[in-house]
Amino acid sequence: MALHMPPEKLFQQLMPLIQACLASDNPYQRKGGLLCLAVLAEGCADHIRTKMLSSVLQTVCQSLSDSNQVVRCAGLFALGQFSEHLQPEVSKYCAELMPLLLGYLSSLNQAKVGHVTKAFYALENFMENLGSDIEPYLPTLMDTMLSALNNTENLKIKELAVSAIGAIANAAKEMLVPYFPPVIESLKGFLTTTTEEMRPLQTQSLDTLSVLARTIGKDVFSPLAAECVQLGLNLTDTIDDPDLRRCTYSLYSAVSTVSPDCLTPHLTAITTVMLLALKSNEGITVGNIYDKTFVLLDDDDEDDKEEEKDVDDFLEDETETDVHDVAGVENAYIDEKEDACDALGEIAFNTGAAFQPFLESSFQQVYEMRDVSHWLAGWPNHPSLYNRLCRALRGQDLCISCVSMDLCLFINGVVCRQCYNFRTEHERQVVMGVLETMNNVIKSCKEEAFKNPSHLKEISHVIRDVLKKKTVCQDGGGDEADDEDQQAEYDAMLQEFAGEGIPLLASSVPADSFAPFLNDLLPLIMSKAKSSCTVADRSFSVGTIGEILQALVSVSGGRGVAGRLSNRLLPVLVAGVKDSDPEVRNNKNHINVFLSKVCSSDYPMMLSVFSNLLAKESDLRVIDNLCAALCRMILSNMGAVPLEQVVPALVARLPLKEDLEENKTVFSCLAMLYTHSPDLVQYTESYTGRDVRPAGRKCWQSSIFY
Repeated sequence: MALHMPPEKLFQQLMPLIQACLASDNPYQRKGGLLCLAVLAEGCADHIRTKMLSSVLQTVCQSLSDSNQVVRCAGLFALGQFSEHLQPEVSKYCAELMPLLLGYLSSLNQAKVGHVTKAFYALENFMENLGSDIEPYLPTLMDTMLSALNNTENLKIKELAVSAIGAIANAAKEMLVPYFPPVIESLKGFLTTTTEEMRPLQTQSLDTLSVLARTIGKDVFSPLAAECVQLGLNLTDTIDDPDLRRCTYSLYSAVSTVSPDCLTPHLTAITTVMLLALKSNEGITVGNIYDKTFVLLDDDDEDDKEEEKDVDDFLEDETETDVHDVAGVENAYIDEKEDACDALGEIAFNTGAAFQPFLESSFQQVYEMRDVSHWLAGWPNHPSLYNRLCRALRGQDLCISCVSMDLCLFINGVVCRQCYNFRTEHERQVVMGVLETMNNVIKSCKEEAFKNPSHLKEISHVIRDVLKKKTVCQDGGGDEADDEDQQAEYDAMLQEFAGEGIPLLASSVPADSFAPFLNDLLPLIMSKAKSSCTVADRSFSVGTIGEILQALVSVSGGRGVAGRLSNRLLPVLVAGVKDSDPEVRNNKNHINVFLSKVCSSDYPMMLSVFSNLLAKESDLRVIDNLCAALCRMILSNMGAVPLEQVVPALVARLPLKEDLEENKTVFSCLAMLYTHSPDLVQYTESYTGRDVRPAGRKCWQSSIFY
């Protein structure tokens, strides 16, 4: 229901039931209420983020101190789900949640491995997205993880700690350097083991080693690069395990970002193993691919088996639901193929000319995979291999002329296959993968993707059908009289994937060729800017229009097409700037491009709009973006701006508070003002905190501003 119903309607019916469960004396009813909130996070993320995040987080935090373990476990699962699906808003509660999670983790009985697993799941999902905010908690986190590695005998807990270190590294990056030596020392013993019982810990250690290679810093990791490559080669030579091989591919790929020269002597051996993995049919089975339960929903501690028996029986009964058996692929083998494609593309890109001898064979094998990836069609929980194939194409930029015919064949195969999947597929997540794949093809191949003139029409019609809700996965569009202002969030996501393709098309073909298709698509995009539409739809509409304009001005004939569209699009963008929601107002890049490239003749009206907004705006990021927009207007057409009025109003809002990336635009504007109107520079004193005029013109014209 969360995936298929409008969240407003769903929550209206569900929340009274959930609240009743949460208030119940029965722990299993409290657990049920928490699990409902947890699974709603995936399909109703925007609704929860914008309307009830604080209250549901409070409920989950309270559950972590519940007297019953099954309730606490459900709370941990819910927090992990929120951390995964409700970013970035949930990370703003770092100060409240991190101490709670750390305290909870320190109080756990490590004998109850299932419970510890859930605690690590919540902690890992939450902290991975913290970025620099993780710094105050690093000492406690690393002491906890290193203690688990060195002091516990339980292999599962060691595996969880190793995985958590990878999540910490993703957030902390170079801040983890002081802990790097003891982490590596602990991992060494796990990486070289040969026993079967240690295999999960070994593969997790390889994964974490790859994360460290990408995050800890080139200077720190480079001394280990050659040793890591040799480790991977030794492991694939001695151990036949698809998970292990997959992890070595990721390790090679990570090393290529740090020290590509270390891979060069071993490219023959490395590519041979990867191409064999792509070619192999091992792991292809016929079975029910839906026959799965989420292990984190099971309370599997030995001490709790009796009291959980009724729940376990329910879960077991659920998996026996009569669904059609379809061709499936065992996870380990398909994951190996995907990671092989990922690694080939990244290694080819990073090693450059050294990869050229392997280019043709790699391309040919990847191309042949177009006939294999249909195994994944109908598997909604698995990404399409085509996304990996497109990434593997990145390496072809090195020698595109050598494989231009094969590249055309590959593109034809991808477009034909994906258009077929699009027309026949019932699962929206699969169709999202189809759209993402076509976007990747266009992004990677640009004009090469449209050497076949039919591709532009076919892809444009695919996008049009999604926006008009005419696809199979959207039930053929349903009743036109349906309320278009309410839809499931996954339907909105599907349309966003489609919308992302429009600026990609606009940047890849001559504007006059795309104009007829753009005229069909724009009304569908503009219709989502109505005030009655959701915040996500309005933001999508304004953002997509801006990206289209940005793409147009970079291609042949694009400025003329953009100019002809300005009268139609300006009201939509002005409405976006005035929108009641900061997310919509914050589409700064798109509005700025529109202002600086297209609509100089509308400066008086836009200046009036911005003046009124600056007078009443309270959102700091929006204020920063309005300042940047004013600066772009000055940079684009200074003569059309009444500087004596605009510059004081601009400087009164400086310095920028949140969107510091726009400092370059602001300083560029001030530098130009100093050159052409030195008297106006007196206002910059309030920006910098000092009078900058004595620094001289040379300072303002330094390369940092241009």
